[in-house]
Amino acid sequence: MIAGLCWALLGMIHVAPALALFQPALISRLYGMEPGSNGFILMHHRAALFLVILVICVWALLDPDVRRLAAIAAGISMVSFVVIWWRAGSPAALHSIAVADLIGLPVLALASWQAFQGAA
Repeated sequence: MIAGLCWALLGMIHVAPALALFQPALISRLYGMEPGSNGFILMHHRAALFLVILVICVWALLDPDVRRLAAIAAGISMVSFVVIWWRAGSPAALHSIAVADLIGLPVLALASWQAFQGAA
């Protein structure tokens, strides 16, 4: 039950960035980027990758056999963003995204521990 709740919460963290694939105006709101710029195009593609993470988290919610993969995928996504954000000087425009990932990391840690518990 706790594992399912963790995967649901991790999925919810990735909903808004994933929705930007279908609603590109969210890219401007979430990241402060102007439509048509090269950065905007990259962020639009990033939204597709967030959709992948969202799908994996929902799949992990429904299928315990997927949880190890989900832990690795979500972990790479979340930890790498926080590290890159921090190394870039913690830009204020991306602060709320970093906070969301930082809040999600303990949830991910618990979900990961449960996914790998008893792994041979």
